[in-house]
Amino acid sequence: MKSKITFAIALVTVIIVVLGGTKALQFKALAAGGWSQPPDTVSSAVAHEEHWQDTFEAVGSISAVQGVMVTPELAGTVSEIAFESGAVVNKGDLLVKFDTSTEDAQLKASQAQLEWAQLTVERNRKLRGDSTVSQSDLDQAEANWKQAKANADAIQAAIDKKTIRAPFTGKLGIRQINLGEYVDAGKPIVSLQSLHPVYADFSLPQQDLAQIKTGMTIRVSTDTYTNQPFEGTLTAINPDLDQLTRSVRLQATLDNADQLLRPGMFARVEVVLPSDENVLVIPATAILSAPYGDSVYLIEKATNGPGSVVRQQFVHTGRSRGDFVSVEAGLKPGDKVVSAGLFKLRNGGAVTENNDIVPKANEKPKPSDS
Repeated sequence: MKSKITFAIALVTVIIVVLGGTKALQFKALAAGGWSQPPDTVSSAVAHEEHWQDTFEAVGSISAVQGVMVTPELAGTVSEIAFESGAVVNKGDLLVKFDTSTEDAQLKASQAQLEWAQLTVERNRKLRGDSTVSQSDLDQAEANWKQAKANADAIQAAIDKKTIRAPFTGKLGIRQINLGEYVDAGKPIVSLQSLHPVYADFSLPQQDLAQIKTGMTIRVSTDTYTNQPFEGTLTAINPDLDQLTRSVRLQATLDNADQLLRPGMFARVEVVLPSDENVLVIPATAILSAPYGDSVYLIEKATNGPGSVVRQQFVHTGRSRGDFVSVEAGLKPGDKVVSAGLFKLRNGGAVTENNDIVPKANEKPKPSDS
């Protein structure tokens, strides 16, 4: 049994030696024939300087300077609708009128009582001049007149509250009531929004608070109008900070003369700072991130023959803008780096460049359907 095991081990050893020797002879023959690993195909970009305006970036939303959901203060039955959905109305324009037939009748009775009280006051004043009536009778007549006037005013106020008018100039939304419908107090009738101007509401972290002040220029972009930025002015800074996020809320005003921005829109906001600087930029795809630091692959001319090789270079990155990132240390203008295909590379490996099929980097990339 022992001899069989020894024979098997010897046989396996011989096979391994034969295979190893065969492979060694093959590699030696390939090396003698000038064979080498083919170069990897990559895309490249050149590190270059650009002039970047310093900005603070945030996300926020658009809100109306004046915007309300029009609701009735008193319940009633709709007797007249004086607007169309989506119409533009001026301040004071009639929107909806409720049935006020009961109040109208009460007002006529109250006005009759007011007229009688007025005549009584005037008559008692003349008689008081002749000392025909006492001062208490005159005082009672005047009190009755005031009470009658208050009753008439109360009824008139109820009628006015059932006659709903536009509180300010703006654009109406979709009507939510119908003619003849009984509407409870507080039920939505129609949205009214003032779209010229509008606000952009957003927040910034507390470390940025020292560099911002009202009057600064802001730029707003939305997914709705991808190629059209909107400019405005920073008009308000909240005096207190959010205790949970340690951020300060800000508000900018935009003219919105074309009424393209609508309340509720998601917005990307840039606060433009007065300072600017020259930065060295490369495409963000050229950065290889790792726990021990960021690096790039530099493309250099091979020292032992034609072609190019890559060398891994650690860098310190700064701000980003669109598809680009700034490099604060590790590169110099004119350095060529790998911008696509870097995950398959090794330090010192041979590469060839092909930039035909790689999309061009952009500071303000936009979504595309293609």
